[in-house]
Amino acid sequence: MPITRLNHAVLYVRDVERSVAFYTTVLGFRRLDMTPDGFTGAAFLQAAGSRNDHDLGLFEIGSAAGPSRAGRGTVGLYHLAWEVDTLAELEAIQARLVQAGALVGTSDHSTSKSLYGQDPDGIEFEVAWFVPLDLLDEATLAGRKGIRPLDLAREQARYGATTLGASSTTTG
Repeated sequence: MPITRLNHAVLYVRDVERSVAFYTTVLGFRRLDMTPDGFTGAAFLQAAGSRNDHDLGLFEIGSAAGPSRAGRGTVGLYHLAWEVDTLAELEAIQARLVQAGALVGTSDHSTSKSLYGQDPDGIEFEVAWFVPLDLLDEATLAGRKGIRPLDLAREQARYGATTLGASSTTTG
C-alpha cells in the first residue's frame, strides 16, 4: 500500500489567532469549524483547492515558546511544501509574501519553481509550481542537479502564466 500524498500537517505555534490570520491572508487557507467543544488554542485550516478534511492544524503553546532549532542544532522538519496550479498563482502568492515581509527566498529547481516563506513563528514553508510532464525536455531534466534564482517573468514567458502544473494536469 504505497503512500500517495501528504494529507495534513500540524504545527505548534505561539499564538494561534496570529497564525490563522497569516495562513488565511497570505496563503488563502480557510478556517474550518471543527475544533472540539471546550478545546481552546487550536485551529484547523483547509487550502482553497483542497479536498482534504483539513490541511493544517495549529496548536497554541504560548508566547514563551522558544524558536525551532531544527536544522540548526536539533533534528526536525525543515519545511512543508504546498503546490499551486499556475505560475500566475505563484506570482500572486509571491506578492502577498512580500507584502507580509515573509518571503525568504526563491528557487528555480528546473522541474519546479519555488518560493520560500516563513510564518510569524519562523516556521519555513515552500510554495511551488511543477513543470507539466509533457513540457519536460532533456535540458530541464538535466537542470535538476542545480538550483538557480527564480526569474518568474522568464518562466511565465516560457511556460505561460496559466499553464496547469504537473499535478494539476494529472489529477483532474
